[in-house]
Amino acid sequence: MIEQCRTIEFPQKGDERGHLVIVEGNQDIPFDIKRAFYIYGSDKDVIRGRHANYRSEFVLINVAGTSKVRVDDGERQKVFHLDRPHIGIYLPRLIWKDMYDFSRDSVLLCFSNEHYDPGEYIRDYDTYLEVMREIKEEL
Repeated sequence: MIEQCRTIEFPQKGDERGHLVIVEGNQDIPFDIKRAFYIYGSDKDVIRGRHANYRSEFVLINVAGTSKVRVDDGERQKVFHLDRPHIGIYLPRLIWKDMYDFSRDSVLLCFSNEHYDPGEYIRDYDTYLEVMREIKEEL
Protein backbone atom coordinates (compact mmCIF):
# COMPACT_ATOMS: atom_id res chain seq x y z
CA MET A 1 0.00 0.00 0.00
CA ILE A 2 2.81 2.42 0.82
CA GLU A 3 4.12 2.00 -2.73
CA GLN A 4 1.06 3.97 -3.91
CA CYS A 5 2.39 7.06 -2.10
CA ARG A 6 4.36 8.92 -4.71
CA THR A 7 5.88 12.23 -5.68
CA ILE A 8 4.13 14.33 -8.32
CA GLU A 9 5.92 17.05 -10.28
CA PHE A 10 3.54 19.74 -11.51
CA PRO A 11 4.01 21.67 -14.77
CA GLN A 12 5.80 24.98 -14.39
CA LYS A 13 5.49 28.00 -16.59
CA GLY A 14 7.69 30.98 -16.12
CA ASP A 15 9.86 33.70 -17.47
CA GLU A 16 11.73 36.71 -16.11
CA ARG A 17 8.53 37.81 -14.31
CA GLY A 18 8.37 34.69 -12.12
CA HIS A 19 6.87 31.24 -12.03
CA LEU A 20 3.39 29.79 -12.41
CA VAL A 21 2.56 26.25 -11.30
CA ILE A 22 -0.59 24.64 -12.65
CA VAL A 23 -2.47 22.00 -10.64
CA GLU A 24 -5.68 20.53 -12.08
CA GLY A 25 -7.91 17.81 -10.68
CA ASN A 26 -8.23 14.59 -12.71
CA GLN A 27 -5.18 15.67 -14.70
CA ASP A 28 -2.20 16.60 -12.54
CA ILE A 29 -3.94 15.26 -9.42
CA PRO A 30 -5.42 11.75 -9.76
CA PHE A 31 -8.86 12.69 -8.44
CA ASP A 32 -11.62 15.29 -8.57
CA ILE A 33 -10.74 18.01 -6.02
CA LYS A 34 -13.55 18.53 -3.51
CA ARG A 35 -11.59 20.23 -0.74
CA ALA A 36 -8.50 22.38 -0.38
CA PHE A 37 -6.94 23.56 2.87
CA TYR A 38 -3.53 24.70 4.03
CA ILE A 39 -1.42 24.52 7.15
CA TYR A 40 0.83 27.39 8.21
CA GLY A 41 2.28 28.85 11.38
CA SER A 42 3.29 25.45 12.78
CA ASP A 43 6.48 25.35 14.81
CA LYS A 44 9.36 23.05 13.90
CA ASP A 45 8.52 20.71 16.82
CA VAL A 46 4.79 20.40 16.00
CA ILE A 47 3.44 17.20 14.44
CA ARG A 48 0.26 17.62 12.40
CA GLY A 49 -1.94 14.99 10.86
CA ARG A 50 -1.58 11.90 13.05
CA HIS A 51 -4.47 10.19 11.32
CA ALA A 52 -5.62 8.03 8.42
CA ASN A 53 -8.82 8.27 6.39
CA TYR A 54 -11.22 5.60 5.22
CA ARG A 55 -12.20 7.43 2.00
CA SER A 56 -10.06 10.54 1.56
CA GLU A 57 -7.09 10.71 -0.77
CA PHE A 58 -4.72 13.67 -0.56
CA VAL A 59 -2.12 15.58 -2.52
CA LEU A 60 0.19 17.73 -0.37
CA ILE A 61 2.38 20.56 -1.70
CA ASN A 62 4.62 22.89 0.29
CA VAL A 63 3.92 26.05 -1.69
CA ALA A 64 6.27 27.96 0.63
CA GLY A 65 9.00 26.76 2.94
CA THR A 66 9.58 23.11 3.76
CA SER A 67 8.15 20.23 5.74
CA LYS A 68 8.38 16.47 5.99
CA VAL A 69 5.60 13.92 5.67
CA ARG A 70 5.94 10.46 7.17
CA VAL A 71 3.54 7.90 5.72
CA ASP A 72 2.78 4.51 7.24
CA ASP A 73 0.68 1.59 5.99
CA GLY A 74 0.87 -0.41 9.22
CA GLU A 75 3.92 -2.35 8.06
CA ARG A 76 6.28 0.10 6.43
CA GLN A 77 7.08 3.79 6.70
CA LYS A 78 8.45 6.29 4.23
CA VAL A 79 9.41 9.96 4.65
CA PHE A 80 8.92 12.61 1.96
CA HIS A 81 10.73 15.94 2.15
CA LEU A 82 8.64 18.69 0.56
CA ASP A 83 10.95 21.54 -0.34
CA ARG A 84 9.93 22.79 -3.80
CA PRO A 85 6.61 24.50 -4.65
CA HIS A 86 6.11 22.46 -7.85
CA ILE A 87 6.50 19.05 -6.16
CA GLY A 88 3.73 17.31 -4.23
CA ILE A 89 2.97 13.88 -2.89
CA TYR A 90 -0.06 11.72 -3.49
CA LEU A 91 -1.45 9.82 -0.49
CA PRO A 92 -4.14 7.18 -1.10
CA ARG A 93 -6.84 6.33 1.40
CA LEU A 94 -5.95 4.34 4.54
CA ILE A 95 -2.43 5.77 4.85
CA TRP A 96 -1.38 7.06 8.26
CA LYS A 97 0.24 10.48 7.88
CA ASP A 98 2.35 12.75 10.09
CA MET A 99 3.43 16.18 8.87
CA TYR A 100 6.35 17.68 10.80
CA ASP A 101 9.64 19.63 10.73
CA PHE A 102 7.93 22.75 9.37
CA SER A 103 10.18 25.64 8.40
CA ARG A 104 9.20 29.03 9.81
CA ASP A 105 7.72 30.09 6.43
CA SER A 106 6.03 26.76 5.62
CA VAL A 107 2.65 26.76 3.88
CA LEU A 108 1.48 23.20 3.23
CA LEU A 109 -1.36 23.11 0.70
CA CYS A 110 -3.58 20.01 0.78
CA PHE A 111 -6.11 18.81 -1.79
CA SER A 112 -8.62 16.03 -1.10
CA ASN A 113 -11.13 14.03 -3.09
CA GLU A 114 -13.67 14.22 -0.22
CA HIS A 115 -15.46 16.93 1.71
CA TYR A 116 -14.58 17.04 5.40
CA ASP A 117 -16.30 14.31 7.41
CA PRO A 118 -14.91 13.70 10.92
CA GLY A 119 -16.45 10.22 10.94
CA GLU A 120 -14.07 8.94 8.24
CA TYR A 121 -10.93 9.77 10.23
CA ILE A 122 -8.96 7.18 12.19
CA ARG A 123 -7.19 9.22 14.87
CA ASP A 124 -5.83 6.46 17.11
CA TYR A 125 -2.79 4.57 15.80
CA ASP A 126 -3.65 1.28 17.55
CA THR A 127 -7.14 1.41 16.00
CA TYR A 128 -5.52 2.07 12.63
CA LEU A 129 -3.31 -1.01 12.99
CA GLU A 130 -6.37 -3.12 13.84
CA VAL A 131 -8.25 -1.79 10.78
CA MET A 132 -5.28 -2.63 8.57
CA ARG A 133 -5.03 -6.16 10.06
CA GLU A 134 -8.73 -6.72 9.34
CA ILE A 135 -8.33 -5.51 5.75
CA LYS A 136 -5.39 -7.88 5.19
CA GLU A 137 -7.37 -10.81 6.59
CA GLU A 138 -10.20 -10.08 4.13
CA LEU A 139 -7.82 -10.22 1.18
